[in-house]
Amino acid sequence: MNVWGNLFGEGPSDLLTEINSSVRFDYRLIEEDIEGSIAHVRMLGHVGALPAQDAAEILAGLRALEAQARAGELRLDPSLEDVHMNVEDQLRQLIGPVAGRLHTARSRNDQVALDAKMWVRRAEARLDRHLALLIDTLSLRAAEFAEVAMPGFTHLQAAQPVSFGHHLLAYVEMFLRDRDRMRSAHARADESPLGAAALAGTSHAIDPFFTAEALGFSSPMCNSMDAVSDRDFMLDVLATGSILATHLSRLGEELVLWSTAQFGYVRLPAELAAGSSIMPQKRNPDVAELIRAKSGRVIGNLVALLTVLKGLPLSYGRDLQEDKEALFDTVDTLDVSLRSAIALMSGLTVDTARMAADATVGNTLATDVADWLVVRHGLPFREAHLSVAQLVRSLSERGQQLHEADPAWIRAFAPVFGDLPDEVLTLQHSLASRTSPGGTAPASVRAAAEAARARNRSLIPLPGLSDDRPVKKETDQ
Repeated sequence: MNVWGNLFGEGPSDLLTEINSSVRFDYRLIEEDIEGSIAHVRMLGHVGALPAQDAAEILAGLRALEAQARAGELRLDPSLEDVHMNVEDQLRQLIGPVAGRLHTARSRNDQVALDAKMWVRRAEARLDRHLALLIDTLSLRAAEFAEVAMPGFTHLQAAQPVSFGHHLLAYVEMFLRDRDRMRSAHARADESPLGAAALAGTSHAIDPFFTAEALGFSSPMCNSMDAVSDRDFMLDVLATGSILATHLSRLGEELVLWSTAQFGYVRLPAELAAGSSIMPQKRNPDVAELIRAKSGRVIGNLVALLTVLKGLPLSYGRDLQEDKEALFDTVDTLDVSLRSAIALMSGLTVDTARMAADATVGNTLATDVADWLVVRHGLPFREAHLSVAQLVRSLSERGQQLHEADPAWIRAFAPVFGDLPDEVLTLQHSLASRTSPGGTAPASVRAAAEAARARNRSLIPLPGLSDDRPVKKETDQ
C-alpha cells in the first residue's frame, strides 16, 4: 500500500520499505499510540475542532482497537512503515473514512515523541520498582550479616576488616542514588509534546493542556520545535541506566569472585548456577557474569543515541527512528538484570567462617594497632605508622602475620607495644571500634540498614505504571 497516495507516483521500492519500516520494534508503542490518540480526539471534540458525532465514532473505534491490542490480537503490516500508520489504517478499516479526521492538528512528529515519552515514563516506573525491591533485599541481608567480618580491599589487596553487612550497604547507597536519578529523569519527562504538530505548531484552536492532563503530564512543552526533536528524555533513562548497569556489574563481579573455590565466601542459588559441558564438578556463575556483561549493551546504547543526535539539525530527521531500539534494549536489559540481582541476593548462601578466617589475612589489623598507639601513647600517627610497619616487617621475616603472632612476643618487640591489650588483635575489636558515621561497627551497620530501608520506603513509587502488561516480543506480520 502507498501510504502517501499519488504524491510520488509509483509506490516505494522494496528496499525503501525495508530500511524505512520500524514496525518490527515500534509495535511496542501500540497501546501508548492508541491512548495518545484517544486523548487527542477527546481534545478535538472538547474545542469543537471535530463534530461530536465524528469524535464519538473515532473514540469508539480507538477503544475497540485498544481492547484488541491489549489482547494481542492486532496484526501489523510492515509496509505501512510504523505502528502509528498501522493504527490509523486499522481504524479506517473499522469505522471508514471518518478515521481520516483523527490526524487533525497532529503530525507523526509530535505523535511519536508523545508515544515514546509515555513509554519511557512507564518503563522508569517499572525499573524504579525493581530497584526498590533490590535495595530492600540488600538492606535486610546487611542487617543479617552485620557482625560477620570479611576482608575489606583497596587495590584488591587486603586492607582492613569490615562487616559483610557494611559491604552490602555500599551497594544500597549506589542503588538509592540510582532511584534518585530515575526520579530526576522522570521529572524531566513530565511535559507533553502533543500539539507541536510537525514542528511549527498548528493553526487549529487546540488545547494542549487538556491532552497533557489527560495523559498524566504536568504541562505541554514550551517550544514546538524542541517538542518534536527532543530526545533528552531517552538520553536521561539511558544515562541513568548506564550508571545503574555499572553498579549492577560491580556487584556481579564481586559475586563471581566470591563464589570461586579460591575465595569461597558465597554459594549462589542452585537454580541460578550453570554446569559445564565437559567438567562435571563445575558450578558456573552465569547469571552474575551476564549481569556484569550486559552493562556493555546499556552503555553502548547510550553512546549510540548520543551519536545519532550529535549532528542532527532542528527539528525532525528520520535519524530519530534509530532511538527506539536502543531505548527498548536498555530497558529490557536493565529489567532482567535487576530481577536477576534480586534473585541472587535473596538466595545467596554465605560462608561466614571462611570470610572471618580471611578477614585478618594480610596484616589487616595493622591500622588498629597504629590507632591504639595514637590513642594510648599519644604518638603522632606517622610515628605510629612507622612503628607498626617495622613490627609487620619483622613478623614477615619470621614467616608470620599479625593475627598469627604471639601477643607476648609483640609486647616484647618494642617498649611502645609493652601494654598492648590482646583484644586489639581481634576482629571483634576492629569492627566494633569503627563507630564513626558511616563506619563498619556492627551496631552502626544494623542502624544504617534500617535507615536505608526507611529511606527506600520514603520514595513514593513513580507515576506512569498503570499495569503489568506483558511485553509482546513479536509482531504477526
